[in-house]
Amino acid sequence: MADPTPDAWQRLDAYFAATLVGHDPALDAAVADQNAAGLPAIEVAPVNGKLLNLLARMSRARRVLEIGTLGAYSTIWLARAVPDDGRVVTIEAEPRIAEIARANLSRAGVGDKVEVKVGRGADVLPTLADEEPFDLVFIDADKESNTIYLDWAAKLGHPGTVVVVDNVGRGGRVADPASEEAQVIGTQRGLELLGRDPRFDATALQTLDAKGWDGVAIALVV
Repeated sequence: MADPTPDAWQRLDAYFAATLVGHDPALDAAVADQNAAGLPAIEVAPVNGKLLNLLARMSRARRVLEIGTLGAYSTIWLARAVPDDGRVVTIEAEPRIAEIARANLSRAGVGDKVEVKVGRGADVLPTLADEEPFDLVFIDADKESNTIYLDWAAKLGHPGTVVVVDNVGRGGRVADPASEEAQVIGTQRGLELLGRDPRFDATALQTLDAKGWDGVAIALVV
């Protein structure tokens, strides 16, 4: 068995993406516009975008909450998964980035399904408390606030809501109890919450893809 060197896992990821995902003009354009605007290349890998889409469809999600929009790459995947009367609410902290996201969503033909809310997640989430519960929550924002986001995911969801947390591997650093890196500590606290909080039943998987060595946590609100 070959060792999972970066060259090997990137080649395998490219094979999976080419075989199971393919190229999509709207998604490719969203990434291109994001890059042209100087935004960080931290959108989910294509195979993970497809995973989000499939999870939303498998759970028959009609209302989706996304915390962390960036250029709307993952938002497009999620919007395509909800039915015509479905809704994706996505939260982006920066107004300039929110405008880029809205343009990408419109070009992809899903702008009418998505509401981009501008502000810090911790400030915006309480304003959603009186809305209809969400069926799927995708958390991909500042890792230092993961416990806040998970608490709100439970409050804004219902039994059966699917919760997905991105970037939980942190290149293996999340397993270091002595880490002083804020993003690692935030990720650790989020995983610990998922492990002990009776509102959740969760697991996590390591990932090796176009974005490197990381991981994703998947939970069910119980």
